[in-house]
Amino acid sequence: MLIIGKEEQENLIDMKEVLVYVEKALIAFSNNETQTPIRTALSFDGEENTALFMPSAADKLKSLGIKVVNVVPGNKSKNKKTINGIVMLFDMETGEPKALLEGSHITQIRTGALSGIATKYLARKDARILGVIGTGEQAKGLCKAICTVRKIEKVILYNRSQDKAKKFASYIEEKFGVAADVVLNANRVVEQSDILVTATNATDPVYSAVLKKGTHVNAVGSFRPSMQETPSSSITNADKVIVESKEAALEESGDLQKPIEKGFPSDQLVELGDILRGNKEGRMNEEEITVFKSVGLAVVDIIVGQYVLEQVQKNRRG
Repeated sequence: MLIIGKEEQENLIDMKEVLVYVEKALIAFSNNETQTPIRTALSFDGEENTALFMPSAADKLKSLGIKVVNVVPGNKSKNKKTINGIVMLFDMETGEPKALLEGSHITQIRTGALSGIATKYLARKDARILGVIGTGEQAKGLCKAICTVRKIEKVILYNRSQDKAKKFASYIEEKFGVAADVVLNANRVVEQSDILVTATNATDPVYSAVLKKGTHVNAVGSFRPSMQETPSSSITNADKVIVESKEAALEESGDLQKPIEKGFPSDQLVELGDILRGNKEGRMNEEEITVFKSVGLAVVDIIVGQYVLEQVQKNRRG
């Protein structure tokens, strides 16, 4: 069995290649060609801490595995990562374990790739300004994927910690060669962005501004019914609301449950895989407001892990 750490993953991952793998996984999921149950969430050592268990099997993709992630918001005060986990891959024929991968980087790449694909099909072609609310580790994968599918010319950042936002701005400028500005109010991000990312652990909406016409939103931070980082109006006023899995999104997302309580019709949700396979339309015109609400999908984590394993084997690493 190979053990694959974070550094090896960082050195081997090509986001363009990852996007191709993730599209296949989303299509397979919406074609009912995978077994991907809603993840099991367990609280531990206080309500804020969450352990997430996410298995998936997909015969056509030849993928079998499980991801386990622990989310501990209090780790910030200890200068430790908020998200820690592992991905275990198994042989489809024998059931033997074949790889154990560090999971937080897989999560970062998977989260980014999902929003990258949503952006590819739902953001305006001329979208050039990316706004990011929440500048933790997940934002790195999000910016990488979005900059892969759109020619971003400017990134606008907001974080409650200005020092953290400024450090992330330096990362953006160095990594992508794109100008990055830090603002003092999250609403300023919303007002200026063509593509908006929210990547926080907020329990209440992080902005109140109304989305301008033509905006595409990737809301990826909240993952429990008690969490809501986008205001209900962003959902109710959107022309399209897209998810990975309707079942999982309705079960897990406060960003959706709360607008539904106010009358948003849940049958209007569209799975991203249905857009990819041509069953539903992506962006129809330049004025549509589109929102991709992501809660994660285990088959995507496993397929990203499988991609990494293939790269490791090809390069004789691990």
